[in-house]
Amino acid sequence: MAAKSFDMIVIGAGPGGYVAAIRGAQLGLNVAIVEREHMGGICLNWGCIPTKAMLRSSEVFHLMHRAKEFGLKADGIDYDLDAVVKRSRGVAKQLASGVGHLMKKNKITTVMGEATLPAKGKVSVKTDRGTEELESKAIVLATGARARELPGLEADGDLVWTYKHALLPPRMPKKLLVIGSGAIGIEFASFYNTLGADTTVVEVMDRILPVEDAEISAFAKKAFQKQKMKIMEKATVKKLDRAKGKVTAHIETGGKTEKHEFDTVISAVGIVGNVENLGLDELGVKVDRTHVIVDEYCRTGVDGLYAIGDLAGAPWLAHKASHEGVMVAELIAGGHPHPVRPDSIAGCTYCHPQIASVGMTEAQAKEKGYKIKVGRFPFIGNGKAIALGEAEGMMKTVFDEKTGELLGAHMVGAEVTELIQGYVVGRQLETTEEDLMNAVFPHPTLSEMMHETVLDAYDRVIHI
Repeated sequence: MAAKSFDMIVIGAGPGGYVAAIRGAQLGLNVAIVEREHMGGICLNWGCIPTKAMLRSSEVFHLMHRAKEFGLKADGIDYDLDAVVKRSRGVAKQLASGVGHLMKKNKITTVMGEATLPAKGKVSVKTDRGTEELESKAIVLATGARARELPGLEADGDLVWTYKHALLPPRMPKKLLVIGSGAIGIEFASFYNTLGADTTVVEVMDRILPVEDAEISAFAKKAFQKQKMKIMEKATVKKLDRAKGKVTAHIETGGKTEKHEFDTVISAVGIVGNVENLGLDELGVKVDRTHVIVDEYCRTGVDGLYAIGDLAGAPWLAHKASHEGVMVAELIAGGHPHPVRPDSIAGCTYCHPQIASVGMTEAQAKEKGYKIKVGRFPFIGNGKAIALGEAEGMMKTVFDEKTGELLGAHMVGAEVTELIQGYVVGRQLETTEEDLMNAVFPHPTLSEMMHETVLDAYDRVIHI
């Protein structure tokens, strides 16, 4: 059977792949997309979306307990974990089927199955109905990543969970250990802690949320501890002894190893790229620690072969993958897109309180030799935050003293994942402190704090 020919073939239908396919189709290319499991990838089915649905349930539950503060009455407050999970799965399903609809609308050929690259420009797909052969001068790898498993800490779905088990929990944990305090670990710790699990977080680095600004990490840690979460930093889980209904964790900290007992462990110790069984070695694609090495335009060095998203390395964020997908589609269609700048991509963590940041931390700016001006503003100085009953939080901005360039912005508190975009747009437009000071922010809003933290950096703050 002759191979079907396309202008562009995308392997993987997550937020990188499906967006690349749509943009390619918009530009008049004949596009095929190959997906082995779920349209929408991990993000829509097992990541970004269902976790936010679950975290919303825990947020509402938390607010119900505070009803009295708002002059409201709520008695017999409880939750139904199965119903929480059911809602989260429903949200994921709705969005995943939406991706299928978008493929049809954009006349993209969808092939469900496992892809390999037998030769340059060729894709072979194992489907339910046998093998399909496809060919194209432009192939985009968007195969994503999966949870890293450490020896001895492997998940079993019963006592030790990955993010997938944590999204479909067989039971409510009573005593929970979360290994790793990046976004995934902290979000699950926050969810289960809010629903009443006695939660301990172990982080190997010297602070939780190690990619965030140190001040933001410290603020978040205090907030989590206030919620009775236990935080162990500079700590390593050496091994897990599994018995019926319990796990004994050997946790080393400060040179001493102690045993702690839990009924559930969630492992969130990073990700590894899905590089296996594609035939990358034979094609001469360079892979470093499970991630494909690419240039600023996501080119692999093999003619006509691109890699985007988690597969192509940090930052491991859906919105980075989507933008790389658009950029690559435009390149393939003969355009001249700008490369995606990793330092202008915001990171968001949807724990309680939320955390969001873009650009350099204070420490990174100093390391790079910048003379800086730093502004801070607390939520307690903002009228809207107090009216919302969300007076815990802070914002921080870092500027280059010489040019007034906004080098970085960091936030912890209510709705900061929505607010960070103001600074993202500011950085994209190469704004200076003067532009931000002259912009009029509406009152009363949380966004006014974004104005005040800039004013604070230049000793002009009004409300503290």
